[in-house]
Amino acid sequence: MVYKDKARRFVLSLKHGDRTDLARAAGPWLARAGRDLLADAPLIVPVPLHRFRLIRRTYNQAALLATQLAGVTGTDIMVDALHRTKATAPLEGHSKDQRFAALDAAISVNPALRAQIKGRRIVLVDDVMTSGATFAAATEACFAAGADDVCVLALARVVKDA
Repeated sequence: MVYKDKARRFVLSLKHGDRTDLARAAGPWLARAGRDLLADAPLIVPVPLHRFRLIRRTYNQAALLATQLAGVTGTDIMVDALHRTKATAPLEGHSKDQRFAALDAAISVNPALRAQIKGRRIVLVDDVMTSGATFAAATEACFAAGADDVCVLALARVVKDA
């Protein structure tokens, strides 16, 4: 979805409005959009929240989306494969360069699960893709752990008005 109007309200309701039930509707949408990415049994991995943000929010919306996607497709999922090692301030209003700088080395692979990432094709899942900085940090962590390939799948994408 393009992250504006109704799609933006939908995502914000899921993310900040405790409307966790909305993830159920999004599972089939993500499965259709990511059909090609989900071929050949990849490992689905949600983008992590830092533990402080997770405590405040009580759930990770990316994990909810990834779980629904895995349920719809029967694909393997590992919700705790990645960790946010660095708490970052909310990035809304930041430039692309500021976002990439803030997320530098902010995500790592869970050391206990490193062997399960090695040699796998990973599909990272998140709710919104803005600059790509979060996906880039998560991708780097997966490659550092030996992933063969990493693809990304977001429920919504911020686009610039033409």
